[in-house]
Amino acid sequence: MERKEKNQTSKNEGTVRAAVCPCAESCPIGEAVRMVGGRWKMRILCALTVDGTLRYNDIKKKITGITPAVLSSSMKELERDGLVRRVQYEEIPPRVEYTITEHGMDLWPIIHNLAHWAGNEKTEEERA
Repeated sequence: MERKEKNQTSKNEGTVRAAVCPCAESCPIGEAVRMVGGRWKMRILCALTVDGTLRYNDIKKKITGITPAVLSSSMKELERDGLVRRVQYEEIPPRVEYTITEHGMDLWPIIHNLAHWAGNEKTEEERA
């Protein structure tokens, strides 16, 4: 009896693995995690989604605990990956503003559902 249960579990695990990531070496999930992974990027994206266009110091105030070097690095990576747009105005003193892009906004439902999942709350889809 135990042997049958082991075989059944093994078959199910294979099915689940194939369903989660069928893309082998060039996994789009790995690319997505690279783009938004780390401790701070999701928080930056949330701040820009909720509050709209922000300046560097406004972002720094909203995300307590982030160092200037990490914020600067994260902003450059988010801009490079097309999730955040940086606009520099030729003024004195110089003014730089950051806005989430349409590509970045596409992440909002995913971030929202991930937050609910992490908090063990049911999403609207789960309640329906």
